[in-house]
Amino acid sequence: MGEKRDCCAKMASVKTLLNLGLFLSAWSITTADENFVPKAENVHWVSLDFKTILSWTTKPSDYTYSVLYSMNGGDWTESPDCSRISEAHCDLSAHLWPLDRTYSADIQTEPPEMDYNTDVEDLPHTYSPEFNPYRESNISAVEFSLEATNDSKVIVSIKDPLTTLHDRHGKQFSIRDVLRNDLKYKISYHKSGSTGKRDIISDSSVANVSKLDSGESYCFIVAAFIPSRPKATQLGTWSTQQCTHVHGENLLPDLRLETWVGVAFILLTVLIIIITVTVLCCRCRQQRNRTFQTSYTKSAGIDCSPRNPNMDQAV
Repeated sequence: MGEKRDCCAKMASVKTLLNLGLFLSAWSITTADENFVPKAENVHWVSLDFKTILSWTTKPSDYTYSVLYSMNGGDWTESPDCSRISEAHCDLSAHLWPLDRTYSADIQTEPPEMDYNTDVEDLPHTYSPEFNPYRESNISAVEFSLEATNDSKVIVSIKDPLTTLHDRHGKQFSIRDVLRNDLKYKISYHKSGSTGKRDIISDSSVANVSKLDSGESYCFIVAAFIPSRPKATQLGTWSTQQCTHVHGENLLPDLRLETWVGVAFILLTVLIIIITVTVLCCRCRQQRNRTFQTSYTKSAGIDCSPRNPNMDQAV
């Protein structure tokens, strides 16, 4: 009987310990949920054609976020467009000016209910890497057109991509307006069906590619090129490939049918005039020769009339 009572007592103690463990686990989980703060993580910059967005990841919650930014390590300024937002991204394009500066961002996590007595220093903060839009913003693929001329040359006309930036008068900037003389274009081309390619660098948006083989087809791709940048961000996205057929050198200009008819009429008229003048000159010359011969015969007393043989015998 005593052993049975001891066994029951041990079972009761084990049961009590299990219940206590379950209670403590539930309490710790509840307390952890109450104290959980979804701090921003994986903060990074995404910038294309100087449209710059700060992005981060976080777990779903009722917390909001406010973004502050700083230029060259200066004072922090809160972005009015990204105050107490629930999204995990913030467009800072309009605030990162001048572009050729180094910027940092601070993502501040805020509870659903926050009063003026809340000390912002006690709130969770996540800081971004430094970012320079002028030197690091990616450049999108450009659009261009090809014009094959008649002297084994192709003219490449490139359209400068537009940015989301505007001046104070509302004019939208292109990347040429922003980068100015730092912007160049790399043109890569190859003969159709060949693997060998050639590259040229153009300082302007119009480039002449010469010394091509006439009668052949060539394919082109173009990308923005900023040699003043770090090597990793010098080259923009390559464009879609375009091909064109190269004409040989044409000694005659390309004229409309009406022009050719006019040229032929003029040439025919000139030819008729030349023939007419030549014939008239020949006739006049022959007439002068006859007149001259007759005058010479008379002046020399030469009788050119036919002689009678009977008269010669009588003499």
